[in-house]
Amino acid sequence: MKLTLLLTTATVSALALALAPAMASDYPNRPIELIVPAPAGGGTDNVARMLNQYLEAELGQPVAVLNVAGGGGAIGVNQFSRARSDGYTLLSTWNSPITTVPHMQRVQYSYETLTPITSTSQSAYTLCVAPDFPAESGEEFLAELQANPGRYTYGNDGVGGTMRLAAERIFEAFDITARPIPFGGAGETLQNFLGGHVDIYGGSITPVLPYVEEGQAKCLLVTSADDNEALPQASGLAALGHPELETVLWRMMLGPEGMAEERAEAVADAVARAVEHPEFQAFLAAQGETLNLVRGEELRERLRLETQAIGETLENLGLKQQ
Repeated sequence: MKLTLLLTTATVSALALALAPAMASDYPNRPIELIVPAPAGGGTDNVARMLNQYLEAELGQPVAVLNVAGGGGAIGVNQFSRARSDGYTLLSTWNSPITTVPHMQRVQYSYETLTPITSTSQSAYTLCVAPDFPAESGEEFLAELQANPGRYTYGNDGVGGTMRLAAERIFEAFDITARPIPFGGAGETLQNFLGGHVDIYGGSITPVLPYVEEGQAKCLLVTSADDNEALPQASGLAALGHPELETVLWRMMLGPEGMAEERAEAVADAVARAVEHPEFQAFLAAQGETLNLVRGEELRERLRLETQAIGETLENLGLKQQ
């Protein structure tokens, strides 16, 4: 009896090992739903749908995009967090709903309860001033703000917005006090900057580029560690000695809690192939974004570090939910 049991156990183990690759390669064998926690037509939705054109071919199955907007992304991610763990519901999101929103409102998820698959692309924010501003580099820009606490105003994306938090992390490190003026987004911020209602434009790179080229603005700082080729006058944070202060808008694909590792890997592999299409890369360049593929546990660590850093900044600003 004991021998029979041992043989049976060994046989079951062998069968499991034999079947595992087949089960992994069988995924996906039906359509996938992709939740985007943002309105249709916005940046996150546009990038997700553009990528989806190539992702469907790589996965060999239709991928239906479902927009679930509201709550700074929290409504869509809350809905997603209740999805089955089989990998047939995925999430395409930007970082704020995962790393910022849980500090400011009660949600049913955290970066720890979602399966990290891969990031896809990212874009820095920039701080720009009028042509006659008394600075010509990132270092001179920060020095001018240091020397004049509270004098300058900067437009931003509102309380708890990623751009404002990016700026405040930098200002805190350099002992700078500037007055934040919230707007509804980069477009509104830009119009108020060009109209002279705020001293500093704080927002995405793409909207301000034409005005830099026309000489109506000069961008002196980007919120990424690296410099940005589109803004040669702007300093990246590494050049200023603080690469750890990087805060960028970045996009990722996540799976539900408990999603099998081999299925997450299959999606990450498909995304890595999809982003190689020249049309997709040209699309990103036009949006001021660059490819950024970080997978699996490395992605989870990126989420952890940003969640911690954003939490500290929000607490210092008195915005963190207790």
